[in-house]
Amino acid sequence: YPSWKRTLARRTRESQMKRFCRAQAIQRRLEEIEVTFRELEQQGTKLEKLLRDENESVADQQTQWTNQLLYLVQKKNNLMTEESDLMIAVQELKLEEQQCQLDEKLRSYMNKEDALKTPEDEKAEQEILKQLVEVVNKRNILIQLQEEKRLSEL
Repeated sequence: YPSWKRTLARRTRESQMKRFCRAQAIQRRLEEIEVTFRELEQQGTKLEKLLRDENESVADQQTQWTNQLLYLVQKKNNLMTEESDLMIAVQELKLEEQQCQLDEKLRSYMNKEDALKTPEDEKAEQEILKQLVEVVNKRNILIQLQEEKRLSEL
């Protein structure tokens, strides 16, 4: 087993583990965001009830509650933006994994000597190459989307 194949296999495993760890971190953060959403909803509901029920309360108190409500809305919007970014990251991870798998398949076909390749092998190699280009294009679209989003936020 040549050393370059061992190195390649090791690097593939390492990149898979990195993607797995990133996916776990994203999943944890999405769960945290969901919990925070619920808490913000509860706080917002309480503030709305206070604003509706306490018509005779001091104007300063109503202003304070309104400001708190606006702060909660702003916080929720920020979380929604973060959640959207994380969902894009999830899609990117999936495409990255798909690209690695296709790379591996393509490499196995390309390592085969041309004289030993059957017409089916050549057809499969072309199909994998086509799929690989599609995945790369999808990843490029996601990156462009993230960049446009970043620029619009500035």
